[in-house]
Amino acid sequence: MLQDQWGREITYLRVSVTDKCNLSCRYCEQAKGVPFISHADILRIEEMYRLVNLFVAEGIKKIRITGGEPLLAKGLLTFIEKIAGLELEDISLTTNGILLATMAQDLKNAGLERVNISIDSLDAKNYRWITQGGDVNKVFAGIEAALTAGLHPVKLNVVVVRGLNDTEIWQMAKLAQDRPLHVRFIELMPIGESGIWSKKNFVSSEESKALLTAQGCKLRPAKVRGNGPAEVFDIPNWCGTVGFIHAISNNFCSSCNRLRLTSDGKLYPCLHSGSSFDIISAIRQGASDEELLAIMRQAVLAKPRRSAIGTQNNCMKTIGG
Repeated sequence: MLQDQWGREITYLRVSVTDKCNLSCRYCEQAKGVPFISHADILRIEEMYRLVNLFVAEGIKKIRITGGEPLLAKGLLTFIEKIAGLELEDISLTTNGILLATMAQDLKNAGLERVNISIDSLDAKNYRWITQGGDVNKVFAGIEAALTAGLHPVKLNVVVVRGLNDTEIWQMAKLAQDRPLHVRFIELMPIGESGIWSKKNFVSSEESKALLTAQGCKLRPAKVRGNGPAEVFDIPNWCGTVGFIHAISNNFCSSCNRLRLTSDGKLYPCLHSGSSFDIISAIRQGASDEELLAIMRQAVLAKPRRSAIGTQNNCMKTIGG
């Protein structure tokens, strides 16, 4: 069992399989851009699997595959097939949905259980501006394909930004009215050097929740598989749910159970950590399993009691969100 110095049991690993992305969302990119990591410096599928296998032996129960955009990663289906053979409770993936329509069934067949899809606007023009070129209709097609393939639950992630998409909160929520979709409103976090972050852009979860209540929604506490830190509600006669992730206004550090493995072989104790543990070098220098486990345990013990949001300069696409 992996346990940090504050008594939190670490059971959840986020694995970033690539730093590359086919979108360039304005709240994710750094102002000056972030260079791609060279192919030689990216963990190979076999190396990722070796590390995940060791983590599972130490008590990791849930794996989330992230990026960049994970659907761009070569060997992704093979990786999912391999980890699906381990004793895990949950294998999920976060995607922007652009490529999902053509891959959803293959992902399900490989062993993926559920998916989170990022969609920050329903308006084609606004979505194109936020993502700097994305086509929201491809995301809609991806959502349909995920439902058809039986990936469940299908969650939709909405990063709420004042002046950008806060007027769409009600329309976004209604996606869960007639369909088994689970819409999650996420507070904007100050990550990297992105110029979009400022206090005037911030919309708290309480504000988003109040807007839905004002529309007559009776929010009843609920649970959805893979709830994580989200505060989830169902609404009478709705098929899906709405949820709120309030990392800024009411952090959930006291119950944090996760580590992050980046595509370039770094272990991050915290999304907002200024330090990481280099595990790729150890692998390529011939480290034994016990030596790799020692690095993993170091990373766990380095988890801070509370995150230092806004004090580091990681870009979301490189650390895996």
